[in-house]
Amino acid sequence: MIKIKKLHHSAYRCKDTNQTKKFYVNFLGLKLTKAFIIDTTKTNRKTKVLHSFYSLNDGSAIAFFEDPSSPFKFIKQRDFDLHIAFEVTLKDLKLFFEKGKKLGIETRGISDHGFIKSIYFRDPNGYIIELATPSKKNLMQSENNLKKVLEEWEYTKPKKVY
Repeated sequence: MIKIKKLHHSAYRCKDTNQTKKFYVNFLGLKLTKAFIIDTTKTNRKTKVLHSFYSLNDGSAIAFFEDPSSPFKFIKQRDFDLHIAFEVTLKDLKLFFEKGKKLGIETRGISDHGFIKSIYFRDPNGYIIELATPSKKNLMQSENNLKKVLEEWEYTKPKKVY
């Protein structure tokens, strides 16, 4: 029995809260709903960060930590490595695609994955942001189909390079 109700928030490091806010508030239209400083410099953890939350309509949020005094390697993520996907209508998908291109934001798509249509942006931290419109096809697969796909993968996957 699943006891988890929904995603509350997902948190990531950011380079600069102001640049991150411009992308998530001004470009994507999310609302900055909470920001607070976490100061543990007087403890053995010795850190001071700004934690900010940007809310979605379902009550969940994407959150960021700005921690300039702690090293973190920001890399331009590849969508196969890490991406954050938000659901939008098809009309909004098309509007965001044009808006991203017009503003010079790295934008690609519209990709049809069968069960969703997607566009992709890169945020100021290097993360890939996907906007997706579900199709009428169901995201859920039968247990037999899932088992078949996973077994096929085990027999055909490429060799590890790491």
